[in-house]
Amino acid sequence: MTSKPKKVLIVRLSSLGDVIFTVPLANQLKKNGYEVGWIVSEKGIDIVKNNPSVDHTYLCPLQKWKKKGFSLENFKEFLSILKEVRKEKYDIAIDSQQMFKSLYWMLTCGAKRRITVKGAREFADFGGNEHIQNPYKEDFSVHAVEMNYAFARHIGVEPDGVKFTLPPSSEETIKKVDNLLSNLDTTKPIVVICPATTWRLKHWDKDNWKEVVKYLENKCSLIFSGTEKDKELISYIGGDNHINLAGKTNVKDLIEIFKRADLVMAPDSGSAHVAWATGKPAVISIFTCTPPSLYGAYGNKDKYFAVNGNLECQPCFTKSCPKLKDKDKCLKHPTPQEIINIVNKVFNFAENVV
Repeated sequence: MTSKPKKVLIVRLSSLGDVIFTVPLANQLKKNGYEVGWIVSEKGIDIVKNNPSVDHTYLCPLQKWKKKGFSLENFKEFLSILKEVRKEKYDIAIDSQQMFKSLYWMLTCGAKRRITVKGAREFADFGGNEHIQNPYKEDFSVHAVEMNYAFARHIGVEPDGVKFTLPPSSEETIKKVDNLLSNLDTTKPIVVICPATTWRLKHWDKDNWKEVVKYLENKCSLIFSGTEKDKELISYIGGDNHINLAGKTNVKDLIEIFKRADLVMAPDSGSAHVAWATGKPAVISIFTCTPPSLYGAYGNKDKYFAVNGNLECQPCFTKSCPKLKDKDKCLKHPTPQEIINIVNKVFNFAENVV
């Protein structure tokens, strides 16, 4: 008689990139016989729902709750979700979020073992009855994926590599992307440029982007992606002369688009991390205030490139440049030529290599 698999609940609500960095943990747990549940917010739901590594998905609608503020309706919805969570009788809960918004789920989920990080932010360590040492290092030498693996090791699972899984594209999504890319020239290398993110100090200089786009536009088929708020930036760097999808796509669409791309270029953003997770395109992620070693795509060094300007002030991890002189200097580095050199390496373009 075979015993039932143990059940583990992952609490990782946001952001998009951090949810992606937690998927390899779910895969390791699944591979080792665990049944996996996951509490996630709107930002990561399209990565977790229908993901082969996850058996049960619970949507915690943080954005909706925040708009309404504290209300009886929100509280009733929380209790309804909690009821579904507790019904599964999880053996283990893992707090990969380590913030106040994960604390209340950890305290109430009903798991026998509740594992979080010692000294976690916003009193989140009070949500656990077991604590691991903080895997974070001041030199940022440990990648976010490896940090999450500390939880696996704590319960006796030794990770063997990094495996991403994503939900399969639906027929509806495939048809939508077919229409969006109907004018795409597939005889040239396909490059997707996602130049923006929500954190201003992560943005590479717009004139740098413009110079790289000018170099690429006759050599590659270019696709630009972003939100409605990014339209002005994308227009400035030349996106209107190519396929400009700003405001037209969601995460599901991006997964399908990246699967058709040869190269994706972006700052440290959810788009860069989604592209890496698909396993299909090469990825050039440009870092300014955050560390490539912590959040960059890694693996094949001829395919994945996480670069910054190697300035003495990097990384600062701030949302407002603390320098009195050369303010926002990091936004101008690396230089456009450095990125062009990487593109030349990816596509074997011989010209202008310095």
